[in-house]
Amino acid sequence: MTYLILLIVLGLATLGVAWLPSLLQRSPLSYPLIYVSLGWIFFKLPLSLPYPDPLAHPTLTTHLTELCVIIALTSTGLKIDQPFSFREWRVPLLLATVGMVLTIGLVATAGWWLAGLAPVAAVLLGGAIAPTDPVLAGDVQVGDPGEGEEDAVRFALTAEGGLNDGLAFPFIHLALGLVAIQTSLADTLQHWALKDVLYRIVVGLVAGWLSGKLLSYLIFGLPKRVEIKASAYGFVALAVTLITYSVTELMEAYGFLAVFIAAITIRSYERSHEYHQQMHAFSDQIERLFIVILLILFGGAVANGLLGPLRWTDIVLGLLILLVIRPLVGYLVLSRSPIQHDERWVISSFGIRGIGSFFYLSYALEKGNFQEGELLWAITGFVVLVSIFMHGILASPVMKWLDHRHARLKEPQ
Repeated sequence: MTYLILLIVLGLATLGVAWLPSLLQRSPLSYPLIYVSLGWIFFKLPLSLPYPDPLAHPTLTTHLTELCVIIALTSTGLKIDQPFSFREWRVPLLLATVGMVLTIGLVATAGWWLAGLAPVAAVLLGGAIAPTDPVLAGDVQVGDPGEGEEDAVRFALTAEGGLNDGLAFPFIHLALGLVAIQTSLADTLQHWALKDVLYRIVVGLVAGWLSGKLLSYLIFGLPKRVEIKASAYGFVALAVTLITYSVTELMEAYGFLAVFIAAITIRSYERSHEYHQQMHAFSDQIERLFIVILLILFGGAVANGLLGPLRWTDIVLGLLILLVIRPLVGYLVLSRSPIQHDERWVISSFGIRGIGSFFYLSYALEKGNFQEGELLWAITGFVVLVSIFMHGILASPVMKWLDHRHARLKEPQ
């Protein structure tokens, strides 16, 4: 009976994905906010549903969040119209590198000083919570491929979300190396710099580019010789995701980074081709299915005490991350960019946290012996929960206000 109830809940939630985006278009709400709330309600009802405890099911949590993120990265890369160049991508590159490193350092320092976390746990928290999320940020991202909804704010947040999900990984490995240190600190840091930073990033970038080039030929060149039905190109997008990620991970490089690079490489090939829309649409639908599952489970985890270990200092830390650290770091990093003052504040304030943070934390806790796992999940869960509600309520009206202010809409909607 529990299994059938779960199927009913999943079916109703999936059905809601079809209608909620249009129903909420004029509402200051987002569907992630609604699904977390529904998950909390479902697991509070006397339905005998099992507790979705991420600490009790680390492998399942890691793989579910992993699949959701890599599919979201493909979807994100396929919808960016802006061709890559260091000049045009300067803002998201700054946010995903300088901005993220500063954020990790400040979060780790605050976690150690304010919340009393062990230094290695504070580093892990910083690495897990610093990257913005490509999964839950749909309301502040660019539109579908070729739609032209690519102003400075949407482009910056979309590209940042794609880039920093791979570039945050070195700091997860740094925490893992420090928690299991077997040699001198200098040797550990040297190994981290050479392998976890240099090797994994470079190979991830190259593997993603090569994969994108090869798969571009298979997608766009091969159909001239072997016909592929238009309806099948969604499966091609899924194949791109799984193959690129898995091959890169087998080389012990960053699959997240490779998947995003492969997607934007494919997007740059025959940019106006209709297959881009078809591949993105399928990826987006699969991504939303995973989001529904994970948000309901997250709501259930909150209902069953995920945030129980929180102390007042942890709550202050979580609010500090969302309301002070990210906005100030983002604004300072972009202070010399040509982006206007109000757009700079919007980019800096909408660093949405979500499924990517769950993956990093579950991955690290599965691989390493961190003593503060429950507290780390509580802090991360609190930050993501507040982000879902705060950004979910503000995203739509703020973006409409910004569009109207910069004459991107004839009138506010």
